[in-house]
Amino acid sequence: MKEKEENNKNWKLKLRYGKIKTPFQHYTVLADGIVEELADDFKCPPGKAWMGMKTWSSSIEESMDMIQVIGEQIGFKITGKIYVYDNTEPNQPPRDDPYGYDINFTPYND
Repeated sequence: MKEKEENNKNWKLKLRYGKIKTPFQHYTVLADGIVEELADDFKCPPGKAWMGMKTWSSSIEESMDMIQVIGEQIGFKITGKIYVYDNTEPNQPPRDDPYGYDINFTPYND
């Protein structure tokens, strides 16, 4: 158990120095839209908001697709622009498949 915890702690170093290999890049994605009715795990009042998410994916386009699909699944409709920032600092290690995490919402008024 202690060895597994140690491996989990050192994943960033292993990734940086090529001991962990992944076909994916890390991105941070922001989308402008409207919160309709969010799934139970998420909190934000209905109305205009930014959705933020971090992704491990194969391309900017895939990250854009991911925020659209995941947003729809949890009650967020994208009505504006999507911004993708590449090579951002990850908080979770890559997996065998693309995935999104650290999803959050920031409401705003015009």
